[in-house]
Amino acid sequence: MDRKKIKAVAVMMMLGIAMTGKAQSGVTYNHDSAKKNQMMVMEIGSGSLSPTEYYQLLHSSYMKSAARKNKLGYRTTAGIGAYNQVEYAEAIDSALTKRAEIEALNMADRQVDLAWKVEGNKINNKMDAFKKNIDRILPVGGSIGDKQRWTEYYHVYETAIKATKDAYMPNAKRKKMYLQIYADVAKQNETLVKQLVQLSNASKTKELLTANGNYQTANKRSIISSASSKWREAGMTVRNDTSSGNDNNEPDDDNELTVNR
Repeated sequence: MDRKKIKAVAVMMMLGIAMTGKAQSGVTYNHDSAKKNQMMVMEIGSGSLSPTEYYQLLHSSYMKSAARKNKLGYRTTAGIGAYNQVEYAEAIDSALTKRAEIEALNMADRQVDLAWKVEGNKINNKMDAFKKNIDRILPVGGSIGDKQRWTEYYHVYETAIKATKDAYMPNAKRKKMYLQIYADVAKQNETLVKQLVQLSNASKTKELLTANGNYQTANKRSIISSASSKWREAGMTVRNDTSSGNDNNEPDDDNELTVNR
C-alpha cells in the first residue's frame, strides 16, 4: 500500500470519529410524562396514570389501587424495622464482646498451669518419698511381687499428674485434682511405711532368734517323732518301776500301766 492510500484511509477514519462524536453530542432527552407519572404512582403514590382512557379501559383495577399500593409504605416499614434492630444489634455486639473477653480469660486460665506452680513442689516431694520407700521393700525382706505392685501404684500417680498437666481445665479444678492426687499418694505411702515396719520387725526377730539358737523351722514330722519317743521312754520307766516294787514278780493290777501305741 502506497503512501497516498494510507493517507486517505487515515483521513476517512478521522472524519468517522468526528462524525460519531458530533452525533453523540446531539442526543437529547425526550421527556415522557406518562412514564414519569406511572413511576411516581408506583414509587410514592403521587401523580396520576395517563392516558386515563387506556387505564380505565384495560387496567381499571390497577388504576384504583396503584396509588395506595406504592413502595413508599414498604420502604418506610423496612426503615423503621431496620432502625429498631440497631438497638438489638448493639446489645448483641456488647454481649458478644463481653463473652469474647471472658473466653479469652478462660483460655489463658486453662493454658497456663498456675496450680502446678503452687502445688507441684509438695507433690514432687511426696512422690520422691514414696519412691524411696518402694526401694526399701527388698532390703527389709519384702518380695519382688510386693515391689512390683507398689511400683505400679507409683506409675499410676505419675500418669495422673501428667494427664492433669495436659488437660484443658481451669486452674481451680486443676488444683483440686492435684490435691486429690497428693492425698492419695500420702495415704498409700503411709500404708507402705506400715508394711515396711512389719517386714523390718519380722526380719529383726528372726535374726535375734537365729543368733540365740532358739529359732527352729516348724516341722510337724519331727515334732510328732519327738513326742512319740518321749511317750515310749515314759512307758518303759513306769514298767521298770512296777517290776522292781513287786517281790513275787506278779503283776499288780493297781500299779500296772499299759501304754497304747
